[in-house]
Amino acid sequence: MTGRMTGSDVSAVFITADTTALDADGISVAASVGNNAALVIGGALASGGAVALSHGRIVTILSAGDDSGISFTVTGTDVNGDAQTESITGANAGTATGAVYFKTISGISAVGNPAGNVSAGVNASAADVIYEGRSRLKGIYLTSTATAGTTDFLENSPTGTSLMKLSSVASATATRDVVIPADGVLFIDGIYIQYTVSTFLTMTVFHA
Repeated sequence: MTGRMTGSDVSAVFITADTTALDADGISVAASVGNNAALVIGGALASGGAVALSHGRIVTILSAGDDSGISFTVTGTDVNGDAQTESITGANAGTATGAVYFKTISGISAVGNPAGNVSAGVNASAADVIYEGRSRLKGIYLTSTATAGTTDFLENSPTGTSLMKLSSVASATATRDVVIPADGVLFIDGIYIQYTVSTFLTMTVFHA
């Protein structure tokens, strides 16, 4: 939710943190997958054959066999709502972790022949967009949870250049009210956040 302060060029963006925990099979439960075949998108996070998340999340692929010689193609959209595709190299009887954040997942397909059962889910890292264009970060009001953590403010994308970090404290009643001096921190190509789920409750970000 975004609002503009009366008589000011400062906008306020209100964010409720993602609280969905790490879920190794939330996208697709463990099952045999054929050569160059699609995983069934039917885990706990899925609805109607697709996954729609409140914030961007990183996809994980859990292989029961040795899938290090093949890959998995993930399709969906990023935190800006733009189409996105990622190729994730499989793991040898373990978990392969992607590198980009998906807000929706419409499909995952094997590129090759998986050696055993495969499942797909998300890890505990989350991301969102504050503003897509050039802007100055002016202030932040944050409400903590019982779990402390650090929110990373990045330029260009949720995996872009970190320009500022803000820590929360392990207290469900604690708040932080941060005013950035002078003209604020300049983000030339968008303001994005990255954090671990449930490490803050809500956040209001002020930018101009």
